[in-house]
Amino acid sequence: MKYLAEFRQKELALTLSEAIARATTTGRDYRFMEFCGGHTHAIFRYGIQDLMPTNVRFIHGPGCPVCVLPAGRIAGAIQLATEQEVILCSYADMLRVPAGGTSLLKAKAAGADIRMVYSTQDALKIARHNPQRPVVFFAIGFETTTPPTAVAIQQARAEGLANFSVYCNHVLTPPAMRHLLGTPERGSGVGLDGFLGPSHVSTVIGSRPYEFVPQEYGKPVVIAGFEPLDVMQSTLMLIHQINDGRCQVENEYTRAVSRDGNTKAQALVAEVFALRDRFEWRGLGSVPASALRIAPRYAEFDAETRFPLREGEGGDVKGCECPSILRGEKRPTDCKLFGTVCTPDNPMGSCMVSSEGACAAYWSFGRFRASA
Repeated sequence: MKYLAEFRQKELALTLSEAIARATTTGRDYRFMEFCGGHTHAIFRYGIQDLMPTNVRFIHGPGCPVCVLPAGRIAGAIQLATEQEVILCSYADMLRVPAGGTSLLKAKAAGADIRMVYSTQDALKIARHNPQRPVVFFAIGFETTTPPTAVAIQQARAEGLANFSVYCNHVLTPPAMRHLLGTPERGSGVGLDGFLGPSHVSTVIGSRPYEFVPQEYGKPVVIAGFEPLDVMQSTLMLIHQINDGRCQVENEYTRAVSRDGNTKAQALVAEVFALRDRFEWRGLGSVPASALRIAPRYAEFDAETRFPLREGEGGDVKGCECPSILRGEKRPTDCKLFGTVCTPDNPMGSCMVSSEGACAAYWSFGRFRASA
């Protein structure tokens, strides 16, 4: 617990809270987007928002891979399981995300062979044990989970697992940040003063890919760890940048992140994957160069090449505000479904399903009661 306890010390948290209060300028607001859903949960789990002055606000971003995957891509996975009769392997959160009135869990209950896995290695094991059945791994996630999928594809080739393929839905963080900054404000109109940069993503890609944010958009970025003192220190660093008139990428999470990141993992991803021209995100729409597909040299492991798939159908539940929440325009408590028909036991949207979703964070740590 040493490396956790030292980043959760109450006395240091209170000292940082006082330092942030002293650093803020009266008469102006500081609006920081925590892109990553892990930061959203840390903020609510440890009551960080309550330690901030009233003019410092955290805005929730689209950094939850389960949340941003649109219903159409989930419908594609359901097609694979029900029409192509594959064994579909998926992470648990994806099973419960609504997609056009159904879900992977409902398809499983109706007889589709859909199996929950904890890793790509579980999916490979299932392929080995079922050589006569096609096995498809439903791959999702940001840059953090992409290298393990690449490893699985290379392992499948090395072992001659001809029945294994991947339905690739890996998405990229920097293009989504660019899209948020480059899109005219919609809805309630959210302005941003800076970003808390992702933690785990940055261990892979490094801090260099975010440098376009200060250079092109004039917004500071601080790569932040997931612990409460990480988030608070990173917030103070953002405030100092704004007060000093500086604008750059800073790295608070130096114990895990470097400027260049994990170059070995990057090379592996470049070998196995290629960039898609565009990809649909829930809440953001079609975002250019924001996702990966399997490279032609590994086409035999691409489920979208091996199996005929129609354009995925299905939209969000009427009244669900997940798209606006993912754009930072609304909070979960702005949604009329939240806490009434939409609960963790009966989720109406992806933000309530995922362990990194903003609605799940509000529900789990009582923010809906504080906001009532």
